[in-house]
Amino acid sequence: MSELKGTLARSRRVLLLLAASDVTVLRLAVPPLSSAKLKSALANLVEDRIIGDPADCVIAAGKPNGGMRTIALVQRAWLDRLLDTLAALGAQHIEALPAQLCLAYHADHANGVTAAIDEQDGGIEITLGGSAQDGIGLTLAHEPGTPAARTALAALSTLAGKARITLYVAQSALSDYRKILDESTVPSPYIRVAADDWSHWIVPPREVMPNLAAASGRGNIGTLNWHAWRWPLALAASVLLINAVALNVDWWQLSRESRALRATMMQSYRQAYPEESVIIDPLAQMQQKITAARQTSGTGAADDFIPLSAAFGEAWNALGEPAKQGSSIASLSYRERQLFVQLQPFPSQAGTPPPRQLSEQMTQQMKSTLKKYGLALDLAPEVSGAIVWRIGAAQ
Repeated sequence: MSELKGTLARSRRVLLLLAASDVTVLRLAVPPLSSAKLKSALANLVEDRIIGDPADCVIAAGKPNGGMRTIALVQRAWLDRLLDTLAALGAQHIEALPAQLCLAYHADHANGVTAAIDEQDGGIEITLGGSAQDGIGLTLAHEPGTPAARTALAALSTLAGKARITLYVAQSALSDYRKILDESTVPSPYIRVAADDWSHWIVPPREVMPNLAAASGRGNIGTLNWHAWRWPLALAASVLLINAVALNVDWWQLSRESRALRATMMQSYRQAYPEESVIIDPLAQMQQKITAARQTSGTGAADDFIPLSAAFGEAWNALGEPAKQGSSIASLSYRERQLFVQLQPFPSQAGTPPPRQLSEQMTQQMKSTLKKYGLALDLAPEVSGAIVWRIGAAQ
């Protein structure tokens, strides 16, 4: 059991072959329906063909073929027990297919059928596949004293009639079946016996068959195989841990530098203004003290209105009339320690560059001139198509 559990846990997909005697396979004419409508209509389609309540069964439909579909039914409680057992052993993705349909792909000649016999304690399981879409199964009771091979061949001959049969049996029972066939009155060409092998049950086009596990809604019932992901997850966790430690160390260093810098600023402020008792932001309060001292002494700050307007006036006069191209100042305003200058729109004249080009040229000249005074000029949003300069102290 432990070996099976390990094998299932490592398998990407598990194929469960349901005994033919436990699955009912029907061929029905089904109108074209969407997947949702077909699922709800299956119970009504098979209701008059089974003994029992369709609600107690899992019903699956195969792909359409010539207007017909292969319908498979199995008892829901029995299938759920099988799926739960496989899930407990670690199976991830499960397909449950009728065994008779899997065997049907191995018919070796036209108008023939393929059969498999599995002798078990107290019974004989016969699987008969007539085509890729049809097949039946039968479980026979084995009477003591009667050769199992003779009982199985008699039932198989009754089921298949005169059809040519390719029969697969266990290797250990192969000689018994051949011996009984040689002694039988049934012509031997009708039945060819060969040893059963796992390759007889490999069906490449499984997607066209009715998948009962998917129809039960429990095809993907396993849990994620964490064992296979242990090394990638360990590597990802290590990377996250290293990054978290590095970020915390960096934050601790920056926090220590911030506390040291603030302590130095507090000490400098207390030395300069020992009478101050409330210190919230030493840098801002120091700037306020310096500005107030300048105003008291008659020296304004560089970004006050008077210094800004004086510097702008000198720069404006330094341009000269040729550079101004006849432009004029519409308004001056001061807010947020910046000077806003709105110019009159340039007139369009014959033989002169476009107004936009003239504005750009004059703006560049003003930037160069104001830079000498330690000021910076930027363009603010236009007002009624007129250019607006924003002048402030250079950073």
